This record gives sequence, structure tokens and C-alpha cells, in this order.
Amino acid sequence: MEEVIIVGAGPCGLSAAAELHKRGFKPLLLEKHAIVHSIYLYPTYMQFFSTPELLEIGGIPFTTPHEKPNRQEALSYYRKVAHHYGLRIHAYQEVTGIAPSSAGFEVIAADRSGSQIHYNAKNVVVSTGYFDHPNMLGIPGEELPKVSHYFREAHPYTGTEVAIIGGNNSAVDAALELTRAGASVTIVYRGEGYSPSIKPWVRPIFESMVTKGKIRMLFNSRVEAIGQRQIVVSTGGAEMHIDNDFVLALTGFKPDRNLLSGAGVAFQGEYGLPVFDDTTMETNVPGLYIAGVIASGMDANEVFIETGRYHGVAIAEHIASNA
Repeated sequence: MEEVIIVGAGPCGLSAAAELHKRGFKPLLLEKHAIVHSIYLYPTYMQFFSTPELLEIGGIPFTTPHEKPNRQEALSYYRKVAHHYGLRIHAYQEVTGIAPSSAGFEVIAADRSGSQIHYNAKNVVVSTGYFDHPNMLGIPGEELPKVSHYFREAHPYTGTEVAIIGGNNSAVDAALELTRAGASVTIVYRGEGYSPSIKPWVRPIFESMVTKGKIRMLFNSRVEAIGQRQIVVSTGGAEMHIDNDFVLALTGFKPDRNLLSGAGVAFQGEYGLPVFDDTTMETNVPGLYIAGVIASGMDANEVFIETGRYHGVAIAEHIASNA
């Protein structure tokens, strides 16, 4: 019987584990990929919007010579935190079910071979993030191999026609990197103007590239269909057929609620917000907690590492008070 099982070894799951460790617990983390998989999926050369202090967990300093750390530094930092606390992490085990039991919870996982593993725990923390579940467009051609909801780096797109769907930071960063690598970029964005969320030090550069015609920006526009050689875009009341080799649908992600709903967690409101106590992060199911972006329901932009890392403190204090 485990005292605490944490589902997900992202930054917020690691934060909860570190805080529990500091209070004398030895939680078990179950992670379907490697630790901080969501950060691993970020673009290879991505730089964080946050300063290193806002990404720190477990009281371990995030040291970097840069004002804003990059993806590689973050991966190294979170590995360091896991090593510092000697966290128990079972990587490549996907939790498929959480069921309340007389002793707490039964947690069912599957390893890479598909074999089922059963665990029992008094408390469970779900910190599963959202990066595995992109917002789908629901349009013809979205299933084609040329379409991706992730952007890693620009080199494979050199000399090709690339359409980016979306207009926030991920789309802007990808467009700039692709242009530098020699791709021809068209951004299709449903907004009427530039997104206010674009990083302030990037926006002037991006606007200049659009003004000079190096990046094609289509506002008030939607991709209606994706073909092998073209995309169909509705813009300004007209329909355009644009030559295309690849589509990056950078339209965001959403948390997966199946584990929580299967365990009896209730949801409320327009965004399907899980029912929980925001002072303890305990859901309506006693002993079942949530940490990180899963607490934002379907509005995945509401919770980031900067705020989600504090969920672990509340959870650890509540579990310790009931021990």
C-alpha cells in the first residue's frame, strides 16, 4: 500500500512529490512517458516566457546565465530536482484507471508491453497535464501525415510551403524560425489583429517580417479543408486555394478528464472545471487531489508552471495534516 501515488511526472507532479518528500512521505510517481514530457515536446530551441525563479520547484534554485531559460536548461533542471530528492518514478507506465476502494484507491497502469499493473494507495494526486491532447480542427484532411499539432524545429521544412493555423506565441515563434530556415510561411488566424499574448520582445520583429512580406498573415480567416497539395481558406468572405506542403495546427491543447471522471470527480461550468477545494486541491472524492493544468478544466491556458507548482505545497500540507 502506497501512502501517495502521483499520476504524471511533469513540473507540477514533481513539485507535489518534492513537497511531500520534505514532509516525510515517499510518493510513487507514475508517468506514461519520461519525466517532464511536455517540456520535451516543446520546440527544440524554445525560450521560456518566465524567468528561472518562476519555474523553480522544491526549493531548488534554477541557475542559468540567461534572463529567460531555454528548453534544454529546463529539462536538465527538472532532472536535477528529481535526483536531489531521490524521487521514485516509474516511467513509461500509463495510468488507465483510478477506482476508490475501502482502503483508498486502486490505481491501474499499463507498461510498454501492455501488461497491467495494479497499485493501491491511500491518496492519489492527478497531475497529467494536457500536451497529449491537442484541440482538433474537425476539418477534412486533418488526418493527413502532412498535418502536425506540434512544432519541434524548422530544418525539415526548408524550401517548402508551410501553413500555420493559430496566432499566439507558439505560432509566431514557429513562423519566425521557419522563415529563417527558408520555408515560405502563411499564418491563418481567426483573430482580427495580432494576439495580445505575443511576447513583447518578439512582436516588433514578427510585425516587421509581415510588413516586409516575408511572412504572409491572414486575419479573420479559417482553414476549411486540407488537401495533399493545397489548403482551402475562407477569408474576408471569399475562398482561397493556397499551395501547401505542410500544415502546423498550433491551436492549443486540453486536459484529459477521463481519469478524474472515472474516479467519481464531478465537473462544473462552461469549461468543465473539476470540483475541488482550492485551498487543499482535494476533489469532491476524499483523498483524490489535482495539481497543475488539470485544475483548469478545458481552459488549459489558465494554469501554468508558475502557478501550478504551488498546488504541491497545498496538497502536501493537507495530506500531512491528515496523516
